Amino acid sequence: MCLAVPGRVLSTVAVDGTLMADVDFGGVRKEVCLQYIPDVRKGEYVVVHVGFAIQRLDERSALETLANFEKLGILEEEFGDGFERAAKAKQEDHADELPEGATR
Repeated sequence: MCLAVPGRVLSTVAVDGTLMADVDFGGVRKEVCLQYIPDVRKGEYVVVHVGFAIQRLDERSALETLANFEKLGILEEEFGDGFERAAKAKQEDHADELPEGATR
């Protein structure tokens, strides 16, 4: 699933001429491109989709949305470690298999 998620801008910096921000999504920090809304300031909330801040959001709405996403497990799904999830899924898929040479 790919969602637009609200986050709070912690800092901004130009990287190779592109305005970027360190954004906090309820405890998960990610680097986000600010080119669509370059006048965003530290402390403001933005809605982020596929790594791009696409609009501003007021604090109350942002915190409410983050709380609802957390309750639904969406933040873990969206920001959790993809490699860890894939390894866990593979283990679950093979949990009933016996090691080579073993019998039941």
